[in-house]
Amino acid sequence: MIGQRRRCRLLRGKFMTEHLIVSDEEATRVITLRRPEKKNAITQHMYRAMSDAIDKAQNNPGIRCIIITGGSGVFTAGNDLEDFLKDGTSDSDAPRASNAIKFLYSLAHNVKPVIAAVDGVAIGIGTTMLFHCDYVLASKTATFSTPFIHLGLVPEGASSLLMPRTMGHQRAFSMLVMGRTFTADDAHTAGFVN
Repeated sequence: MIGQRRRCRLLRGKFMTEHLIVSDEEATRVITLRRPEKKNAITQHMYRAMSDAIDKAQNNPGIRCIIITGGSGVFTAGNDLEDFLKDGTSDSDAPRASNAIKFLYSLAHNVKPVIAAVDGVAIGIGTTMLFHCDYVLASKTATFSTPFIHLGLVPEGASSLLMPRTMGHQRAFSMLVMGRTFTADDAHTAGFVN
């Protein structure tokens, strides 16, 4: 707890952790990924902080909207694979829900509008979380990919259900099974970027 206090601080409506900034700007909660040295790859700690920010907004009548964003040039490179491997190979035999699952649960059960603002790459969970958002903005330089096939992984976050419903079977197949990258224009045409 003491170490966490050093990494987290509350400054004028901003909650900051080592790699995340949560700020309340009027009626909007803005969650900003800030880990540029790793292209905003998401760690277990970041998932936990994002879940907390979303969950706490639910009971705050002053917050009417949530925005999730990265930074200039990068939304997120997806999961920090090293962090995921470390968490998945712990010596504990007790079953536990990953913080990524908790984040997706918080996102899916959120009752306030969620907007994603994407600039640059959105890889893996960076793309699949967008299908849980109500509105997605993307810069012309944004790209979207789900490289699960290249990593020997199955699609995450209900993407195998939500993608075909949103963009049609063929486009979803192209992205999820063939590992193709979509440009911002492709994503707009597919219907998951507004």
